[in-house]
Amino acid sequence: MKRIEHKQLKETLYYEQLDNGLQVYLLPKPGFSKTYATFTTRYGSIDNHFQIPGGDKIRVPDGIAHFLEHKMFEEEDGDVFNRFSERGASANAFTSFDRTAYLFSTTDQVKENLTTLIDFVQNPYFTDQNVEKEKGIIGQEIRMYEDNPDWRSFFGLIDAMYEKHPVEIDIAGTVESIAEIDKETLYTCYETFYHPSNMLLFVVGPFDPEEIMDLIRKNQNTKDYQKQAEIRRFYPDEPEKVAEPQKEARLSVGIPKCLFGFKEKNVDLEGDELVRQELATEVMLEALFGSASDLYQSLYDDGLIDDHFGYDYSLEPSYGFSVAGGDTPDPDRLVERVREELPRILDSGIPENVVERIRKKKLGNYLRHLNSPEWIANQFIRYRFVGSDLFQVIPLLEELKAEEVNRRLSEHIDWDRFAVSIVRPL
Repeated sequence: MKRIEHKQLKETLYYEQLDNGLQVYLLPKPGFSKTYATFTTRYGSIDNHFQIPGGDKIRVPDGIAHFLEHKMFEEEDGDVFNRFSERGASANAFTSFDRTAYLFSTTDQVKENLTTLIDFVQNPYFTDQNVEKEKGIIGQEIRMYEDNPDWRSFFGLIDAMYEKHPVEIDIAGTVESIAEIDKETLYTCYETFYHPSNMLLFVVGPFDPEEIMDLIRKNQNTKDYQKQAEIRRFYPDEPEKVAEPQKEARLSVGIPKCLFGFKEKNVDLEGDELVRQELATEVMLEALFGSASDLYQSLYDDGLIDDHFGYDYSLEPSYGFSVAGGDTPDPDRLVERVREELPRILDSGIPENVVERIRKKKLGNYLRHLNSPEWIANQFIRYRFVGSDLFQVIPLLEELKAEEVNRRLSEHIDWDRFAVSIVRPL
């Protein structure tokens, strides 16, 4: 077991890659009461076209990663949630565009709950009957989200931006696509993406790392996994411009919703290079749309936005985009104002003192988040899957300069890559 010390943050990380390929990271937190563990596979909704290791190239139904996540909690003798609950643990799972995570948090019986987490994720139980039953449950979930204005505005924006990349497909798929899922396809996806060599186990909390690592080693040594070749994933060539400049929907809302953003051009990145771009872009977006910015104050004073207005940035090795917006009484005027104001900021640039203020604010937020086991675990895994390290963010943020932020400003603000999603009242 390798010991990795991050002296600046006073954190000690323990790492081991087991014989079956599973990567295990342990972060002891003396003085904490809660332990949080997540068992994550690098498999999400965008992975619908791949080559089975040593086999054929296949295309699977949209939404199958999310469907598989749902089915993993069902066992032949019941529901695994009950076993976590009996031991005082809270368990959950989620599927995103590029990963699926199974997790629990507990203050007691850490070893027993950790064994349960590992064992149920490594023991799928799919039948024709339980797969058909799940189609109805997930179909209801899909229809529920179709009536959710926040969900519709977000995926409307991604759909406007992307023409071919599967990121534009709803994570849960469609009622029609999940109807195509069967037991055999679920097992094919499971055996491809749930091999230990494609997974990462992260545990953070007040425990002895030697004891926990020994438990994990012994657990994995009882299971027979054959060495697996690298998984090949296929994504279509995506045009640089947005698919549509604007998408609209009408729902039962009291006030319209408007999201807008830019489709990222620089997506063929990984490791620290990806993190640098992410940090520079987040600082840039805070300078443009943060609550202390001139544009935010102007839009707020004019009644075009409220204090729920916000922004976000997503960047992964095959896609990326910024998004900003919220509720607004006049979405058309809001977009018009953004189109008027951003070119002026682009001409003048973001002042160095503004960049420095935001950079220090981000450093403070990052350090505060290190008190949250959930945040640490989820962010750590996300950075590992793109080839970087959560604990490398501080040094990269300390090195960030105004020139890099302004370079990002000129690269990212490209009107050919600008899209809008509006949800208007019925």
